[in-house]
Amino acid sequence: MSHPLSFSDANAITRAYLDSLLFEMRHIGAVLPDTSFELFGEHFSTPVTTAALSHLKGKDKNGMVEMAEGCAQNGAVCFAGMGDTEELGQMAATGARFIKIIKPYQDRDMITSRLQSACEQGALAVGMDLDHTFNWEGEQDIVLGLPMAPLTESELAELVKFAGLPFVFKGVLSVHDAQKAMDLGAKGIVVSHHHGILPYAAPPLLVLPDIVAAVKGRMKIFVDCGISSGYDVFKALALGADAVSVGRAIMEPLKEHGGKGVADRLSHITKELRGVMARTACANLSDIGPHLLRKRAF
Repeated sequence: MSHPLSFSDANAITRAYLDSLLFEMRHIGAVLPDTSFELFGEHFSTPVTTAALSHLKGKDKNGMVEMAEGCAQNGAVCFAGMGDTEELGQMAATGARFIKIIKPYQDRDMITSRLQSACEQGALAVGMDLDHTFNWEGEQDIVLGLPMAPLTESELAELVKFAGLPFVFKGVLSVHDAQKAMDLGAKGIVVSHHHGILPYAAPPLLVLPDIVAAVKGRMKIFVDCGISSGYDVFKALALGADAVSVGRAIMEPLKEHGGKGVADRLSHITKELRGVMARTACANLSDIGPHLLRKRAF
């Protein structure tokens, strides 16, 4: 049965909110900007990451592997969504530093085995996709034939402990869940509505400042949903994100040009980010803040 409402509703709201945020230019004292940042003890050239994508169509081979190749070429973090152990191994072999996100499978052994495999294959971090537990009817979701099921807080805490790596919860869109994630021992969250999985969901950037205030630097904060340019990235960073994930913006370049297309697209977005930084007198990412944004009122 098809959904009675268009999933584009939340995405349109998100795009409109992104476009309502405007930049304040600052030129005096500006220098060449530096986009490098640190994540879980490692250094990267850009805060632009890929989103936790799955089953991508590439140019010449597995699209997920080509996506990882692009990240490796660009010095960017690569998120990995659904996919088997063999695919993850191929992604790891590209040299990309990756964060493996696991679905909330009803089969708990599948969760732990995939977490263990990601750790063994050198993951930078691991995590769980919380927002695919239920379908739109409020029943347990089924993704590619695999049933999902909600995990209790004690189960989640055990998984965080079991992983032994920084743990990231994806699908956080409230202070409530951000605080719960901290209590469970998470080291990061992805502020996201999973590309409009809930119609009329709040734009991530609308909720982000409240989450940042609650987290107080105790977790890394990623943001995704509708991010398509370096201008969007700057807005997310200005509102407190540590890194920003890009999904659909890399899909066409991936299909047409493989890993090089991903690398070029990530590089282009980073250059756009650097351009905004130069014109707002931000020498590095820590200089970017909400004082550089204005909300359109016309």
